Amino acid sequence: MSKFYVALVHYPVYDKNGKIVTTAVTNVDVHDIARSSVTYGVDGYFLVTPVEQQRALVTELLEHWKDGPGATYNKRRSQAISFVRVVADLSEAMRVVESETGQRPITVGTGASLDERTVTHQKMREILAEASSPVLLLFGTGWGLEKRFVDSMDYLLKPIRGKVTYNHLSVRSAAAIMLDRLLGRGLDDI
Repeated sequence: MSKFYVALVHYPVYDKNGKIVTTAVTNVDVHDIARSSVTYGVDGYFLVTPVEQQRALVTELLEHWKDGPGATYNKRRSQAISFVRVVADLSEAMRVVESETGQRPITVGTGASLDERTVTHQKMREILAEASSPVLLLFGTGWGLEKRFVDSMDYLLKPIRGKVTYNHLSVRSAAAIMLDRLLGRGLDDI
């Protein structure tokens, strides 16, 4: 499998009323998705927000864990945080991936309400196994990635479905489940 990256997108996403917004970055999403990414061997994690103040705040948080007091307080968290990159938009993340790998990444969108053009997690595992291009898996915040943005993705993953109709996992929980389904060792190892 080629290089695999993750992006947490804060714009363009919907709010609960269907309006396109920029969501706030949350500290726990930064940490937990970074930890899941390291656990599953992800090559990079992009936090995507167009808001300059949010990028500055996240950069300060990352510096605390990489080079500040947090680096000695919790070395494992420092390791996970060390490869988080803050970018203004998806095109910037894609440029970084392309500069590192020499290829445009395959984009894979996710979302709780996706129903068209989706592939199963098993099918995506097969695609990943054969991919020669890097892959960029995108998670939306708020109430999901904006439709035109989603329509531009190369692939869309089937949503995670629970036992009941309530389907609004935190993005960090969804990311952990998706990474396990796509990059985990599989059920035969349990």
